[in-house]
Amino acid sequence: MEDVYTVKVEEARPATHEKPSAGPVYRCIYAKNALLELPSHFQSPWDFFRDSATRYPSNPMLGRRQKTKIDSKVGPYEWVTYQEAYDAAVRMGAAMRSCGVNPGDRCGIYGSNCPQWIIAMEVHDFVFMACNSYAVTYVPLYDTLGPNAVEFIINHAEVSIGFIHENKIPSVLKCLDRCSSNLKTIVSFGNVSTTQKKEAEEFGASCFSWEEFLQLGNVDLDLPLKKKTDICTIMYTSGTTGEPKGVIIKNEAFMAEVLCIDQILLLTDKAAAEDDVYFSFLPLAHVYDQIMETYFIYKGSSIGFWQGDVRFLMDDIHALKPTIFCGVPRVFDRIYVGINNKISSGGTLRNALFQYAYNYKLGYLEKGLPQDKAAPLLDRIVFDKIKQALGGRVRLLLSGAAPLPRHVEEFLRVTLGCTLSQGYGLTESCGGSFTAIANVFSMMGTVGVPMTTIEARLESVPEMGYDALSSEARGEICLRGNTLFSGYHKRQDLTEEVLVDGWFHTGDIGEWQRNGAMKIIDRKKNIFKLSQGEYVAVENIENKYLQCPLIASIWVYGNSFESFLVAVVVPERQALEDWAVKHNLTDDFKSLCENLSARKYILDELNSTGQKHQLRGFELLKAVHLEPIPFDMERDLITPTFKLKRPQLLKHYKGCLDQLYKEAKGEMV
Repeated sequence: MEDVYTVKVEEARPATHEKPSAGPVYRCIYAKNALLELPSHFQSPWDFFRDSATRYPSNPMLGRRQKTKIDSKVGPYEWVTYQEAYDAAVRMGAAMRSCGVNPGDRCGIYGSNCPQWIIAMEVHDFVFMACNSYAVTYVPLYDTLGPNAVEFIINHAEVSIGFIHENKIPSVLKCLDRCSSNLKTIVSFGNVSTTQKKEAEEFGASCFSWEEFLQLGNVDLDLPLKKKTDICTIMYTSGTTGEPKGVIIKNEAFMAEVLCIDQILLLTDKAAAEDDVYFSFLPLAHVYDQIMETYFIYKGSSIGFWQGDVRFLMDDIHALKPTIFCGVPRVFDRIYVGINNKISSGGTLRNALFQYAYNYKLGYLEKGLPQDKAAPLLDRIVFDKIKQALGGRVRLLLSGAAPLPRHVEEFLRVTLGCTLSQGYGLTESCGGSFTAIANVFSMMGTVGVPMTTIEARLESVPEMGYDALSSEARGEICLRGNTLFSGYHKRQDLTEEVLVDGWFHTGDIGEWQRNGAMKIIDRKKNIFKLSQGEYVAVENIENKYLQCPLIASIWVYGNSFESFLVAVVVPERQALEDWAVKHNLTDDFKSLCENLSARKYILDELNSTGQKHQLRGFELLKAVHLEPIPFDMERDLITPTFKLKRPQLLKHYKGCLDQLYKEAKGEMV
């Protein structure tokens, strides 16, 4: 009989006239008696950092690669120690105080999504710690949240001091006349010109270079008392519609999340230690990475940043040789494709050996053997070479932000010789609220069990046919516990929509598995009705189509005025170019995307994939547009965690969709 990793702590609730039914409440077995709470001696994330700086003053803490002045080549990682980082954070905090920033005030940081991003990431950690040292609320500023988002957040959160990337100073000065009642101090990551200083002064603001600002810090100042009920951060979510929402996270929730990660790793795998090295490359100031970095700081580990350019991602990994890193599915998919391509080009004999080793180890993993005991000999002979792709020392991979395709998860679990754990969470749940348990292979394809600070239940969604009380319980995932947000800043209306009777309604549809794990199967909001009355759960359909090896991304579209679906597809370049060679075509990639035969080829393959995965007739596609440029944040088509921004995609491709419907209807006549 299969082991079960959750316990029921509350019975189901039947439906009423006002509310749909809700299933039983479950906790992780490691929290069966009580949810983890923050110990009373912790008041602020500053406690984590201060304690580590005391215990490990000379340990390398933050590392980045510098370009050499002679030939602009990237050198090895260079490190700032815990003591150096501590001194810098205290000095920065003191400088903030000298500029009139008081405990409870709001400090913004505005990085840049460019190769210089690395400087922003290191600065971002210093600023976060400096804010913690003086009980100042930290507010990340993103331009990826849409036009005018930075101006909106500065005013909405009442940001009084902003740390701004040198490249972004002009755009902040441009909107300063509309933010001047709040923003009084601007600090550049680098230098500022005399003209920029004068411009800021015209609107009553001061503008400092990085060095000038640090000179303002008097390290003899006493640090203020901090409380666990203080607001740690207001993190604006990208969302997929409307204005950004400011998620309020208090110290107690933020710190409980960090301690919860430590507890689960301690009980199921191995907690981080001062000799661990974490590779940081997730979106700047995203809650997932912020929590993880704070965890590694709490444990005295080292954090190495990437260069900020995806082309050099693997090069950075080889140079750093991390032991742990967190990724998003898109990155793990890139690693999977790269390793697979190398294996495929190795010749028939090597391929056969790899396939034998893969199936042998997979068989033992499926029987429940832990990673290091499933096939130790084959690990040494076959898989150790593959492990070198990630530097050779990785022992723990964590995946979040979106579902990891099952075939990618299986491949990485088998070949990389390390624990791979998929999780699930939102900004509103301080990052992770579910996590797969290490070495429990049956949790593959799921996001695991509730973390030890959270309990969960499903609520029925009748209009989508999801019943939380059925034998295969499905419904909207609802969370309750000690690591939830404290509401949306200045938006009580939106808070009341999602926080009902103490339960946070995530908007994600989940299905409980027999072992107590949760599987994400749909999204509540991404549902629309076709003209014949059929409901379409579009994310579920896109996930099926994404299993077609010919495509990198897909956005499926339909509406209540039309009876069928169309899609915009980003094809895999290599796959389309291979097809062109077979058909004696010498067109470039952009021209191939416009080729009618190529479009028909991709459409047929997508529908073939859809049929294999039991998609219904109205869920199949009638026409596709091939897009040579991947969906990106620059055009505001995806969020920082690569989720599709549907309203923006609709606006961007409106003319294209009209043409697809016209074409498809012409063929149907």
